Amino acid sequence: MEGAGYGATEVTRIKRQVDHYLDVREIVRKASGESLDLKAYEADMRHLLDTYIEADEPRKISPFDGLGLLDLIVKSGIAAAINALPSGMKGNRNAVAETIENNVRRKIMTERLNDPAFYEKMSALLDEVIKFRKARAEEYEQYLKRIAELAKQVNAGVADDTPEALKASPGLRAIYNNLKARPRAAEGPAPGDPALDLAMRIDAKVRSVRPDAWRGVQAREQVIKAALYEHLHDVAEVERMFLIVKAQGEY
Repeated sequence: MEGAGYGATEVTRIKRQVDHYLDVREIVRKASGESLDLKAYEADMRHLLDTYIEADEPRKISPFDGLGLLDLIVKSGIAAAINALPSGMKGNRNAVAETIENNVRRKIMTERLNDPAFYEKMSALLDEVIKFRKARAEEYEQYLKRIAELAKQVNAGVADDTPEALKASPGLRAIYNNLKARPRAAEGPAPGDPALDLAMRIDAKVRSVRPDAWRGVQAREQVIKAALYEHLHDVAEVERMFLIVKAQGEY
């Protein structure tokens, strides 16, 4: 820059401005949940390199281990996640809170079609936590505990009250959550957990009858719908639950 005619004072001022706007950009990306997590693409990138590029045996240069904010909360705790935020943000309680809330909300919006009932519940819990923060700003530590716990549930896709039998299968869990969200019969709930029993029967039936590559092929999709109808006996309910089943990669 000196060779282009800038004085030392101007160079310092411009570099400070650049650093400032880089920090602003990073703050906006963090707050809006727009940071790109490259670790999800590592396997595909390696496949492309190995398949289409002639070169020596690839060696690992970077582990692609940058964690998203919610992952960092889960793996390292809320304190480490806050400490990892840009310096212009982590000293501001409201900015920290809104950043975490926006990342949780983004995760809910991204995943909600996979399990509408669960993520609607998580969205309602997030609204409660936000109201708590705004109404009781002095209890910031209590707020951080609540938002950290909610972030862990949203990131895992599993609520604290999830039955043990459902924790290993996201598909079975989604079926259960959305059956449980149905209106109760007029005579009241049956003993035990009828939604869990029905979800397990639907899960077993779908697994036993599903054709290969059934998504997008009407005749094969009808096989899945027929299996659902055997247990639900309601066309509208079959169509609703079919979308849930279709969204689950394990079926």
